[in-house]
Amino acid sequence: MEDKVSSQNNVNLETSNEIDVVEKPLNVNNNSNRVDINVLKSKLKAAEVKEFKKNAFIISFLILILGALSIYLSF
Repeated sequence: MEDKVSSQNNVNLETSNEIDVVEKPLNVNNNSNRVDINVLKSKLKAAEVKEFKKNAFIISFLILILGALSIYLSF
């Protein structure tokens, strides 16, 4: 019975290593008119993250100024 269990464990261990992750490089071929959609998505996401950080900084700065002004005017 132990041999059967250990052989099943060996099979499970062997099959778990069979999965390979293949990543596509983010190269754009200059010879054709085709563009990789993943490159465009990553550029758009980077621009959105940059704009979000800028907007978050402006809003937090305005809230800080408003809080400081309200504390100043309360005294």
